[in-house]
Amino acid sequence: MRLVIITGLSGAGKSLVAKYMEDIGYFCIDNLPPALMPKLVEMCSQNKNKTEKVAFVIDIRGGELLNELFPALNEVKNSGFTYEIIFLDASDSSLIKRYKESRRAHPLSPEGRILNGIIEERKILEKIKNRADYVIDTSLLTTGQLKDELSKIFVDVNRARGMIITLISFGYKYGVPVDCDLVFDVRFLPNPYYISALKKLSGRNEAVMEYVMSCPETGIFVEKVMDMLDFLMPNYIKEGKMQLVIGIGCTGGRHRSVVITDMISALLLERQHNVNVDHRDIEKDFRGSLK
Repeated sequence: MRLVIITGLSGAGKSLVAKYMEDIGYFCIDNLPPALMPKLVEMCSQNKNKTEKVAFVIDIRGGELLNELFPALNEVKNSGFTYEIIFLDASDSSLIKRYKESRRAHPLSPEGRILNGIIEERKILEKIKNRADYVIDTSLLTTGQLKDELSKIFVDVNRARGMIITLISFGYKYGVPVDCDLVFDVRFLPNPYYISALKKLSGRNEAVMEYVMSCPETGIFVEKVMDMLDFLMPNYIKEGKMQLVIGIGCTGGRHRSVVITDMISALLLERQHNVNVDHRDIEKDFRGSLK
């Protein structure tokens, strides 16, 4: 199990980091009292699904409870678990600007100067920062750049395993799915609909698959799509995109788009990507017919 402790200065970007960690499959708990950490780690390791990635956000909001952090971490380590600490930092001027823009008070100086609260917080968190495995200064980072830094630490970018890819076959006559990031039109391929023996079958039938795959352009098209995806996915992840929806359309969404979708899905699975498939319109014209 990979256990990550997210901490750092108020306003430095811990909430953004927590959301990002959730996007790449971490089970996250915000503002966790440190004393509860050992028990939660044990529970996560023993549940039926064995949670493999866990992140806890622990910061100054815990008040005096923050003093329990190091004893809790020692208990976690003595139980046989390893952990990583990521500390979010930023310059005083950047933090003051963010607080003024959000019109929020600093938790350690709710009625006083923001700077005084920041100075006090730095003193309290100094030991934690010194123990951190990763310190990221977010002063000059955009959200995309921060996600890029996190990807270097927590995501295997070269294989893009953290991305969830959804493939949707559809019929243009029923409309393009509104949530697609990429859309490919396969209506240039020969249509099994016009072959009487194949018309009522779907693209999951072996005879239809053989017909579509026998077209030389089919293999060329799939190869070019995979080349594009191999290039795009690592770059999407660098920019913090963790979900990709790909639409593959033909006229009715029953034959060609289904075959191509299943071909691309199989190739992505061979590359160990996380893939979901939705044949949206496969039964719309021929409900109850043979597949």
